[in-house]
Amino acid sequence: MTLFWLITVALVLVAAAIFVAPMYLGKAQDDVASRDELNKAFFKDRINELESETSEGLVSNQDELVSELQQSLLDDVPAQTEQQKTAVSTVMLIPGLIMLVAVSYGMYFTVGNLDKVESWQQTVAQLPELSKRLMDEQGAEPLSDAEMNDLTLALRTRLHDNPDDATGWLLLGRIGMANRDADTAQGAMKRAYALEPGNPEIQLSYAQTLMLIGDPAKSDYARQLLRNVIKQDHTNIRAMSLLAFDSFERGDYPQAVSYWTMMKRMIGEDDPRAKMLDRSIERAQAQITQASEQAANPKTVSVKVELDPSVTLPSQGIVIVSVHSADGAPMPVAARRMPLSQFPLTLTLSDSDSMIPERLMSSLPTMIVKARIDTDGNVMTKKGDWYGQSDVISLGGSTNVQINKQY
Repeated sequence: MTLFWLITVALVLVAAAIFVAPMYLGKAQDDVASRDELNKAFFKDRINELESETSEGLVSNQDELVSELQQSLLDDVPAQTEQQKTAVSTVMLIPGLIMLVAVSYGMYFTVGNLDKVESWQQTVAQLPELSKRLMDEQGAEPLSDAEMNDLTLALRTRLHDNPDDATGWLLLGRIGMANRDADTAQGAMKRAYALEPGNPEIQLSYAQTLMLIGDPAKSDYARQLLRNVIKQDHTNIRAMSLLAFDSFERGDYPQAVSYWTMMKRMIGEDDPRAKMLDRSIERAQAQITQASEQAANPKTVSVKVELDPSVTLPSQGIVIVSVHSADGAPMPVAARRMPLSQFPLTLTLSDSDSMIPERLMSSLPTMIVKARIDTDGNVMTKKGDWYGQSDVISLGGSTNVQINKQY
């Protein structure tokens, strides 16, 4: 800020010099020369008039009149010629200079947003503290929305001055993830990874961002990044946790159990996270058991959801697959939410997907299966969503559902 004020003072001094110089030096005025030029012009005009009048016969004594004009011109020449120079005194300049300074700084304080500039500088000064709190995942006090905005402003300022700061891009990417800003998060993480591709922390965060986006191709690349992290560090809990969650979401329950079991061995039974891992393992094993039971007892429906080429996938959303009675009742008997990923989707619906225990899916001898891409997370809102439905099928059968219509 000191440099800023020095620059403003220099600019005001330059403006004052431009204001003072012409007034203080004054302007030379040659009144005699100006009068001589006027007299010569008058003399020439009068000579031309006399010649014209003589030719018309109006004047008979032209020579006398010319002599009189010449005498008048000589009489008008002063004995001494001098140039007069006018100047403004220093006392007269002081009010103008005061007004110049007052108007300059007054206008700046009025429309220059000085308070915002000072707030911006204060925010930039808080960058180390805010960054430390964001990186501290075990911290008890998360950043508020206002602090996140301040951190974003400070980070963008620093990255503008230092675009090769990988840590800064990593922080900006994490802020984008926290704000569910996929574009900012992906762009910042990609920039950080390009600067430091061998940094495990950046690889982890970049992989997590790609997984949250839900693009199948990007999810494959995210799994590759996580496997590279584990190759470098076989005890990296975060990488294993992300891979386990991804396996569970994709329906690869045995792989998810394998990852969670390894994590539990690493942290030990006394770690508070062990109970959470036990619950995750139980959920995955229940899905494995259910799949085995369904294979032995076909009270299920196998569904393959395909996407028509004319459908454009939204940037985010979920796929809702639901079972309805054969009469086409809108209320589903069973339903399951699926992540918006690569099509076709293959799944098996059973009684565990029933909406209410009093009416199991297996109670329907025949049924219709519907699939819908939900973009806002509200199952009641359907306007603009793409959907499709199957023909009537029997319990234990299989069907294909093509998403090709829009509400």
